[in-house]
Amino acid sequence: MKYVLFLGLALGLGLRAGAASKDYPASLFGIRSDGVTLNTRSIQFAIDYVAGQGGGRLVFDVGRYLTGSIHLKSGVSLVLKEGAVIVGSLNPFDYDKKLVTALIFAYDQHDIAIEGKGVIDGQGRQLAFNVADVYHKGLIKDAFRNDRPEADIRAMIINFRGCRNVVMKGVTIRNAASWVQTYDQCVNLRLDSLYVDSKAYWNNDGIDIVDCDSTSVTNSYIDAADDGICLKSHDGSKYCNHVFIFNNVIRSSANAIKFGTASFGGFRNIRIINNRVFDTYRSAVALEAVDGGFVENVEVDGLTGINMGHAIFLRIGERQKGRKGRLENIQIRNVRVEIAAGKPDAGYEYEGPIEDMPRNISPIVIAGMPDALISHVLLENVDVQYPGGGNPLFARLDLDSLDRVPERPEAYPDFSMFRELPAWGVYIRHAQEVEFRNVHLSASKKDYRTAVVLDDVRRSQFVGLNVQQVGKKPAVYQHKTEGIVIK
Repeated sequence: MKYVLFLGLALGLGLRAGAASKDYPASLFGIRSDGVTLNTRSIQFAIDYVAGQGGGRLVFDVGRYLTGSIHLKSGVSLVLKEGAVIVGSLNPFDYDKKLVTALIFAYDQHDIAIEGKGVIDGQGRQLAFNVADVYHKGLIKDAFRNDRPEADIRAMIINFRGCRNVVMKGVTIRNAASWVQTYDQCVNLRLDSLYVDSKAYWNNDGIDIVDCDSTSVTNSYIDAADDGICLKSHDGSKYCNHVFIFNNVIRSSANAIKFGTASFGGFRNIRIINNRVFDTYRSAVALEAVDGGFVENVEVDGLTGINMGHAIFLRIGERQKGRKGRLENIQIRNVRVEIAAGKPDAGYEYEGPIEDMPRNISPIVIAGMPDALISHVLLENVDVQYPGGGNPLFARLDLDSLDRVPERPEAYPDFSMFRELPAWGVYIRHAQEVEFRNVHLSASKKDYRTAVVLDDVRRSQFVGLNVQQVGKKPAVYQHKTEGIVIK
């Protein structure tokens, strides 16, 4: 309760800052709504003017407003009325680059907002193609890996850094050429009732929260080619703190809600409450500490996943030698996930790569390292429905060969990183103080694997574990375990 009150008060500052602000119509500044006129300089003049008057609301009425990069200033809100569309230019040279390239920047500003029922359209697919074209003409330099321009020279739509009292509310954000929106080291950040539709190109994360404090993502719909809501930590001296993710609907060709992959600092005091996920290629929730940072004090409560590739993935890694992560104090309650029999995002644009799919999946994976154990994890009232039917001809891994499961501390983390696993339900390795209460696992078809495999698991208990499977076999297999209680 204290946390909710604190967050509400802190984020309310951003709303009150513009409550009595003056409205300035975009047309006052000669900003054209014909979808053809490039308005970059006139929009920027308007923002600077409103900021110079002590702040206010720059209001865009019905129309299409073409622009390159613009920079939001303290005290200024962009208000997009229903029918108003801010359209990103297709010319790569109309965009500025700071740490990244973006359509709308705000660095070190305060009391800013973008709100309304309008749309921001990055035209990202064609813009990305045009970036590739100028690269091939020799006009820009780039690593151009995987036959595409690097993410930082393709324009994301929103890039806010070092800002405080930020509100994004009601708008539709679609078609980014890179990540859709990134909020980096911001304080008092409220994202509410956003509609994100971005399957235009690679790296289309729906929302990225980087080392932010006192942040909420609520009541939003996210359909993204890459991770839906992704928390990151780029700075080893900073971390995401007091983040509230509530009542969102997410579809992704990667993970729905993910911490990492960048995890140099960490993530603390995160609440993920009453979210729904569907048609998602990877995990419903993935918590990853792989760059030396920490993940601690995370609560997941009320999560539903339909037609999923995977349910829950917890991972400690060591992508930089000598920098091991830490993952502890995780509570996951009231979760129901249905795992897909086939590829859950088949038919969507920019599907997850088929080559990354394991042949036989385990819906829950908790995998630490031999010298960095995942610690104090609770799963309570969790129901995972798995189609079963694992094929033993696909790189079968027998229980007497568990050492063949690779550690892969340096690898990019995802549930498919180990390929074949010996459990059809839950695989736990290098962990301690794990507690299951009322966990239900069901496989509708016969699977040659064991439901639950514990490998190097210590001082853990499984109370009310219910396994429904075709055929008679033990539900749990233990290897190198100690202090395990099963009731």
